[in-house]
Amino acid sequence: MNLRVKISSKFTPKITLNPGKSNKKITKHVLVTIEKVPLPPPIPAKSKKEVNLILKYFQSNKLSTKPLKLTMSYAQASKQTVNTYKVLKIKEVFPALNTKKINQINNIVKGNPKLKPCIQITTKGPSRKQVIIPMSSENNNNFMKNSTTHIANINRLLRNAKSEVLVDYICSDPLRISIITSKISLQSDLQIIDQYVKNFGDINAFQVDEPCLPQSKSYLKIIGIPYFSHSNTQDHLISNDIETILKKNQIIDNVNLAFKPRVIKVSPKLDMSIIWIDIWDIQSGSKAKRLIN
Repeated sequence: MNLRVKISSKFTPKITLNPGKSNKKITKHVLVTIEKVPLPPPIPAKSKKEVNLILKYFQSNKLSTKPLKLTMSYAQASKQTVNTYKVLKIKEVFPALNTKKINQINNIVKGNPKLKPCIQITTKGPSRKQVIIPMSSENNNNFMKNSTTHIANINRLLRNAKSEVLVDYICSDPLRISIITSKISLQSDLQIIDQYVKNFGDINAFQVDEPCLPQSKSYLKIIGIPYFSHSNTQDHLISNDIETILKKNQIIDNVNLAFKPRVIKVSPKLDMSIIWIDIWDIQSGSKAKRLIN
């Protein structure tokens, strides 16, 4: 028996008869072959328009008409501040109102709180578009009699010097005049204004200080000065004495005093004094730093 016969006999189904039961029929199993069927194509996704058309038939009217009520936790409810005093006041004025109406009135009052007034702690400083000229009260009165004429004359001098600064108006204080200009004056403009004011006929030039722009003030403290000028006398230092000494000192050149110096005795038992000096300075305090030590 060759190999082919062996393989065919091995896979050929055999029908075996049970011994002693020859009349019984034996069913033969039939082999069934299963073919693989390809998967169907995927269903295409619907567009938003088609989805909306389908969903409108499944939406409930109850959900659309009644919005969901968001529940509030105990912690959130406790954070809501209610002014009990205001609620009691409303109840006293309107005793017939129920709780709901009182809450509505309280919410209306609470919704429009009165703004607290804002206090301006700092004030706006003077503009740099002005020229300040300290002078005596008599010079001030004589100069301000013809202020319109002075404005025209100063503007003519500034135009002749090809300056871009023009005088708008002139105002006065008891011990100075302020010339308001269109732009910030340069040093050359200040010299022109100074010459005009001092050359005016009714002005005493010795009682007119140098014109300057608005500046900051710096204070200086001088210690270790005897309160009495001489040991044998009871004449103590006064502000005029300090001012005379400062004007003779070369260190104080180009420094103008903002106020008169103040002389203060250290204590009743000591004969030493402290002198306070206020000077016109710039914001960085360079003049005060130059005078220290």
